[in-house]
Amino acid sequence: MSLAARLPTAVDTVVVGAGTAGAVVAGRLAAGGSGRTMLLEAGPDYGPADSGRWPRDLLDAAKAAQWSHDWGYTGEFGGHVIHFNRARVVGGCSAHNAGAVVFGSRFDYDGWAAAGNPGWSARDLLPLFGSAWTQLRVRRVSLDELTPFQRACRNAIVANGIPAVEDLNDLDQDAGIAPFPVNIDGGIRVNSAFGYVDPVRDRLIVAGDTPVERVLVRGGRAAGVAVRHGRRLAEIAASRVVLSAGAYGSPALLLRSGIGPAGELAALGVKPVLDLPGVGRNLHDQPCLEVWYEGSDDLIEAMERHQAETGWRPDEQVIAKFPSASCRQGFDLHLYPVGGYSKDASTWFWFLGVACLTPLSRGSVRLTGPGPGDQLVIDHRYLSDSGGYDRARLAEGLERVREVAQEPELRRLLGRETRPGPGVSGTQAIERFLDHAAVHYYHPAGSCKMGPASDPDAVVDSEGRVHGIEGLYIADASLMPTVTSGNTNMPTAVIGERIAQSLLEPPASYGHTS
Repeated sequence: MSLAARLPTAVDTVVVGAGTAGAVVAGRLAAGGSGRTMLLEAGPDYGPADSGRWPRDLLDAAKAAQWSHDWGYTGEFGGHVIHFNRARVVGGCSAHNAGAVVFGSRFDYDGWAAAGNPGWSARDLLPLFGSAWTQLRVRRVSLDELTPFQRACRNAIVANGIPAVEDLNDLDQDAGIAPFPVNIDGGIRVNSAFGYVDPVRDRLIVAGDTPVERVLVRGGRAAGVAVRHGRRLAEIAASRVVLSAGAYGSPALLLRSGIGPAGELAALGVKPVLDLPGVGRNLHDQPCLEVWYEGSDDLIEAMERHQAETGWRPDEQVIAKFPSASCRQGFDLHLYPVGGYSKDASTWFWFLGVACLTPLSRGSVRLTGPGPGDQLVIDHRYLSDSGGYDRARLAEGLERVREVAQEPELRRLLGRETRPGPGVSGTQAIERFLDHAAVHYYHPAGSCKMGPASDPDAVVDSEGRVHGIEGLYIADASLMPTVTSGNTNMPTAVIGERIAQSLLEPPASYGHTS
């Protein structure tokens, strides 16, 4: 059956992108009875969780499946190609990540609200965190569940001075180490489609393998979308269009639709529809680095024994949050151990990662041509901020990681540092290492910045409405003015909850700022 034959020609709302936030928005709209809602996804839809069609790597929560169903986005840093893994499948990145449920800091959300975005303070959003927690079947992880490697790292971090806490998601706590809660149930990763789409599949039109080429804009308002099927374009009319294609995909769709910096679009052969300079700007991610270790036979034996006894051996389980020496509020560093067995490489691996959570460097997403097949230019401009803030945070984090690794319990198990190696010490050597070794934390954000119309860089308002286009919304991490202080899995689901709420209810009068 052709694409045109299997899709309706008109709906009330079309949600583009069935990733973390898109599944939330579509599910909430369908549950709320807000007209006919269609969810379009460029990748496959494997059906409900119990369909028997889901690939094992997308279900097995013990390992992140970041290479599965990948979009193939890349960039460069330090002369190396960086792969920005994003999942092209219903459920999006929530179907391949580590399932870490991390809220961040109160300052993250209160900062959004203070920048002219009412309804986004921590106090406003906490009920939505609770809703997403329930819908995604989040559970807390006990100390008894930790692998020997994760337990040893947790103990070493505590010995190094970061306090053990019960709740990693206390928004007012600026330092602590704990197992992170997870949206994992019985070893299965509960992606956002399982949590939000499955309960309403009888009321929601879900179309996988249906890439959207552009938004249709007529008379200053969104009129629907154009989807590609081979050489043919099919149009789907809609009263509302919600883009949830992520920090790379959503700005790309706007740009291909003629919404963005008019001069740049015209030069690429895209007819400008609205000159909106902020589209694709303000892109940022949390730079991080990894310190690798040789490991010991004792550690491998302990891990194998744990696997045999429990049948469960995840690579990641604990995170430490703490402020750097010059942090002015909240916290700005994560320290996270990762270790396990790689089937692909047939070897064990162990590293301690550290991430700068509040980066100042800003980059962009740009087109190279007018078509969906033209490669995107994704440049986060890591470690480029003029004051050297991001670089200094990572350098300090490297020293803290090495201190933790020297705590007696962990030093015995980890053995020799293999990368960068003990030879990389001192300011100059560490600076040279950072020039080519920084990696990313898989948390891109900000490329369709939320802010009032008076902000020249803003793309959407506090209800997710694109400035200057009626009926067009964005709901994903691209609208974050600044990335949250931690993993973006749960905050992105909350963005979906918040935008769905605004679509289902009349605008509220928000007065909370704390």
